[in-house]
Amino acid sequence: MSSRNFTTATGFFLMGLTGSTETQLVLSVLFFLIYLITVLGNLGMILIIRLDPQLHTPMYFFLIHLSFLDLSYSSVITPKTLQNLLTSTKSISLQGCFTQTFFFILLGGTECYLLSSMAYDRYVAICNPLHYPVIMSTRLCHTLLNGSYLICFTELTVIAICLCRLDFCKSNVIQHFFCDTSPILALSCSDTSEVELIIFICAGSNLVLSLITISGSYLSILSTILKINSTAGKKKAFSTCASHLLGVTIFYSTMIFTYVNAKTSYSLGRDQVASVFYTIVIPMLNPLIYSLRNREVKSAVVKIMQKREGCR
Repeated sequence: MSSRNFTTATGFFLMGLTGSTETQLVLSVLFFLIYLITVLGNLGMILIIRLDPQLHTPMYFFLIHLSFLDLSYSSVITPKTLQNLLTSTKSISLQGCFTQTFFFILLGGTECYLLSSMAYDRYVAICNPLHYPVIMSTRLCHTLLNGSYLICFTELTVIAICLCRLDFCKSNVIQHFFCDTSPILALSCSDTSEVELIIFICAGSNLVLSLITISGSYLSILSTILKINSTAGKKKAFSTCASHLLGVTIFYSTMIFTYVNAKTSYSLGRDQVASVFYTIVIPMLNPLIYSLRNREVKSAVVKIMQKREGCR
């Protein structure tokens, strides 16, 4: 047998979330509704922030790009998952599989750094409110955003080069519903130890650096809030970061659960359930968290609706 067989010629088969026809139909309807809410929610968040000048602040600058990342993140995974649930082939080309993997890594890593930038923004707003406009300048916001993309794109380039050098001769069946790194590495007949180490270093550094930033920011925020004498002042200070803290907790808990114990022999079960949660469900939850728990966003929605009624 040659080092490269039918796998590299025809692509892969995504066999995650398989089961009875009824189960696949239920999942397809559920995922479609979740994806529809994700698209409408994130596009709505972007539109609301764009239309209301009072929301043109650093916090909402990052929130716009978080919505863009969630929308892109979900669109990389969910449409192909829906197609596979509704068809019998469940195939994906080699190029399509690697493209899905690369964008998944890029967008997921960027979101880690973006969430840490948002934590730093909340730290400055609560701990240094008088210097907030100076520190969180437009230049710094763009630097943090562009730096997030640049770091993750650099890491992605290294991972992509390593993945493209692998030979696949074991099987062309991926035991997952999308092209994640672990199930892909499980199909390679090459030595994957080097690739696993690189992925572990890149993913680990993203998680550690962003978590250090987030933890340090919120420890300083907590210390500042405890020094506030009035209960109303404490409540107001906490409310400014409650939505972000909730979003961070949900995102990182599922990511850490899935990737801390990385392994090459991927198996269906709890890991796949966690994957469904952070690839399909979380992008839907973020706009709900930041809108339903945010008075400024709700007030912006009311003003936009009033303007529409006035125009009519």
